[in-house]
Amino acid sequence: MSTVLVVEDSVTQREMIEDLLKGSGLTVKTAGDGVEALEQMQGSCPDIVVMDIVMPRMNGYELCRRIKTDPKTERVPVVMCSSKGEEFDRYWGMKQGADAYIAKPFQPQELVGTVKQLLRKA
Repeated sequence: MSTVLVVEDSVTQREMIEDLLKGSGLTVKTAGDGVEALEQMQGSCPDIVVMDIVMPRMNGYELCRRIKTDPKTERVPVVMCSSKGEEFDRYWGMKQGADAYIAKPFQPQELVGTVKQLLRKA
């Protein structure tokens, strides 16, 4: 079974995404910000990361860059999931190494479908 690391500072959003992914048969771990996510990834690497962009301590752009430049984690797919829905935000997210970018609010099947598609490629 694949493991997803959900990195989201909003408890409500984090629980909603966690329930959605668990409901589709995935194992879910969570982190409240980028620093916590990197600490968790030192121990065990997830199969995919779903992250917000606007977070305290370390934002999603920085977290994505760190994941994609570390030889241990560079192959882990990253899905940015943010309320920053402008074309520039999407462009910048992909430029940091994100494999997909989903704007909030999103349709549940859009997130689950994107995650499962990236897991198949990985």
